Amino acid sequence: MAVRSAASQANAWSRATHGVGHWFRVVTTHSPARFALLVFSALVLLFTALLSLPIASADRTVTPLADALFTAMSTICVTGLASVDMSSHWSPFGDIVIFIGVNIGGLGALTLASMLGLIVSRKIGLRAKLMAAGDTNPLRAHGGAVNESQTVQLGEVGQLLRTVALSTLIIEVGVAILIYPSITAVYDWRVALWLAPVYAAMSFTNTGFTFNDGGIEVFAQDYFFMTAIMLSVFLGSIGFPVIYALSRQLFGRGGHHRFEPRRWPLHVKLTLITTSLLIVGGAAAFLALEYGNPRTFGSMNLGDTLFQSLFMSVMTRSGGFAVVDIGELYGSSMVVGSMLMFVGGGSASTAGGIKVTTLAVLALAVWSEAKGRPSVEVFGRRIPSDVQRVAVAVLAWGATIVALATIIIAQISHAPIAEVMFDVISGFGTSGLSTGLTERLPDSALYVLAVAIFMGRVGTVTLAAAVAATSRTQHYSLPVERPIVG
Repeated sequence: MAVRSAASQANAWSRATHGVGHWFRVVTTHSPARFALLVFSALVLLFTALLSLPIASADRTVTPLADALFTAMSTICVTGLASVDMSSHWSPFGDIVIFIGVNIGGLGALTLASMLGLIVSRKIGLRAKLMAAGDTNPLRAHGGAVNESQTVQLGEVGQLLRTVALSTLIIEVGVAILIYPSITAVYDWRVALWLAPVYAAMSFTNTGFTFNDGGIEVFAQDYFFMTAIMLSVFLGSIGFPVIYALSRQLFGRGGHHRFEPRRWPLHVKLTLITTSLLIVGGAAAFLALEYGNPRTFGSMNLGDTLFQSLFMSVMTRSGGFAVVDIGELYGSSMVVGSMLMFVGGGSASTAGGIKVTTLAVLALAVWSEAKGRPSVEVFGRRIPSDVQRVAVAVLAWGATIVALATIIIAQISHAPIAEVMFDVISGFGTSGLSTGLTERLPDSALYVLAVAIFMGRVGTVTLAAAVAATSRTQHYSLPVERPIVG
C-alpha cells in the first residue's frame, strides 16, 4: 500500500508538472502578449516585496504597501513617478534594487527572458523568438503569422537581442564616463562612481529617478552634462529595432550602403522624422509659451531659455527629468507637455505612450483621406489596413485609460483636474514628470495611477496584439451599408 501510494503521488506530481509545462508552452507560443503581462506582474510583485523590506528604507522601517507597490510599478515600467522622496527615503540597498529594476524594465520582460535563454543555451529557439518578438513588434505579439515585411524579421530576433544587450551596455557605460567629470565637480569622486551609472541608466531607460539631493537641477548650468543626458534619453526613446536597423547598415558585412537614409526601413524613417518634428515643435512651443513666465523661463537669459526649452521638449517625450518646477508651468504649457507625453517615444523602446509611429500612421491616414487617396502611402511604400486599425485601437484605448484614470483620481483626491490629468498622462506615457500631485495622493488614488502606469507600459501593446490576432481568413463578405460618419 505504501509503495502504491508513493507511485500514485509520483504520477500525480508528473501529471501536474506536465500540465504546468503545457500551459507555459501554450502561453508563450500562442499568446506572448499574455505572457508579457504575467512576467511584468510577477516582477512588480517581486520588487514590491524587496522594497517593503526594512533594509530597503533609510530609517530601516517597513515602507507602506502603497508606496512600495507604486515605486516597484514605476521602476519596472520605467516611469519615474514617485510617491516618496527618492533621494532620502531609500537606503543604498533600496537604491540598488531600483537601479536593477529600471534596467530590467527598460529592456523589456520578454526580451530579457529571451536573452537569458540565449546566454544559457547559446542558441535561441522558436519559442524564445516568439517571446522576444512580442517586445519588438505588437503585430507579432499574438504569436501568429505576419505577412507584411517588418523592420526586424523573425529570423533576425537573435541578432536583435545581441544588439539590445550590446547597445544598452555601450550607451550606459559611455554616458556614465562622459558625465563622471561633471559629477565630480559637485560631489566626492566615490559618490560620483555611483551617481554616474545611475544617471546613465535613468536617462537611457527614460525613467528619470534621481537619488541625489536637488536632483538634476544641481547640474542645470552644466550644458555638457545636460546634453549627454538628452542624447541618452533620445537613444533610449527611438527603440531597439531602430538601433538594430541603423547598426546593421553601418556595421553590416561588406560595408555596403553605409548610412544611406533612402535604404532605411519605413519604421526607422517614420520614427526618426516624427521624433525630430515633435522635439523641435515641442521646444518651440515651450519657448513661446513660457518665455514670459517669471517662475520658469522668464527669469533665465536667452541662452538658458533656448536650451531648457529643448531639454523640456526631450524630457516630455518620456525622459522624466525636469529643471523647472512643473507645477509652475502655465496651463497652456501643461497641455503641450501632456500631448507630448501621451505620444511618447518609439515602438519597442524604453519610452512609453502610444508611440510616434502610431501618430505618424494616423496622420498619414488622415492626410490620405483628405487627398482622396485609396490607400495610405509614404516613401514609396503602402501601409496596410491592419496596421492602421491597430493604430486607431491604440489611440482609442490610450485615451480611454487616461480619461477613466483621471476621472477616478480626481474624484478620490478632489485635486485640480489639470494637475490630475498631467500626472495621469505622465504615468500612462511613463514620462515621470509631475506637478507634485503624486506625492500627495491617498493610497487608493496611487493604486489607480499604478494601474494606468502598467497599462501604459504593456497594455497598449497587448491590446494591439489582440486586434491583430483577430485577423483571420473569411470566405464570405456581408452586404455593405455605410453609416453616417462626421
